[in-house]
Amino acid sequence: MENKTSYRGFKELECWKKGRELRIKISGITQSFPKEETFYLTAQIKKSSRSITANIAECYERCTYNDMRHFFIQSRGSATETIDHIITAFDEGYVNEETCNEVEILAETVFKLINGFIAYLDKSRLRTSKVPIPNP
Repeated sequence: MENKTSYRGFKELECWKKGRELRIKISGITQSFPKEETFYLTAQIKKSSRSITANIAECYERCTYNDMRHFFIQSRGSATETIDHIITAFDEGYVNEETCNEVEILAETVFKLINGFIAYLDKSRLRTSKVPIPNP
């Protein structure tokens, strides 16, 4: 996707970039899920994977420690939820073990990157009363 604007913001964060990669991977995987799962597992796993990047984007310019931390924690929870949904897809026979493992590894990477950003926020708060927006 070519960037047509000069705004970069949240799109520069590694946790958002990896979350986007995960979201795209989930979207492709769910295309092969059975039709009867459209409003169940398919909807749930798409929603959780989309929530990762959406929460990061929503909070990024809020500039308050509490808001940013809250939304990053929500994003982290969505990464964990996505892991559970892909395990369910494996248990139901909708994905093979290799695909399940790939998604789990990617989601765990997103989880760890989000934890790193939360740690950055926490350390920044100790140094100053304002939360600095990082320049990637």
